[in-house]
Amino acid sequence: MTDPLVEIWTDGGCRPNPGPGGWAAILRYGTTEKELSGADPATTNNRMELTAAISALEALKRPCKVILHTDSEYVRNGMERWVKGWVRNNWRNSARDPVANYELWQRLLAAAQPHEIDWRWVRGHSGDPMNERADQLATAARVGLGA
Repeated sequence: MTDPLVEIWTDGGCRPNPGPGGWAAILRYGTTEKELSGADPATTNNRMELTAAISALEALKRPCKVILHTDSEYVRNGMERWVKGWVRNNWRNSARDPVANYELWQRLLAAAQPHEIDWRWVRGHSGDPMNERADQLATAARVGLGA
């Protein structure tokens, strides 16, 4: 039996940055979709982007093949290019400073571990229907804070 294929679209943001923020994720397995969202009254864009990916992956009940669409180069590059070096250097970046948001990066690594993930970058606000929908959900979560 092969692992199921799940497609995920994530988004997060703040207005202003830093400030009140929202995140969202849409998970699709076959014809079934699940929407997740949340907010934080005092955060950053990057933290909301990470939280969206973490929440989506933590919602999966068993190992899956995942295509995760994000408009955050920070998230995609972090997972595909930077995180191995950060772990090797005890969560220090190339300037030997502590990695920003390292506790969220650690959660994301743990959430990603059981899955086979294809991290795909999509340009934000470019007309991709699922990215636009994730953006609307994240904005609604942020606005729900009264922001």
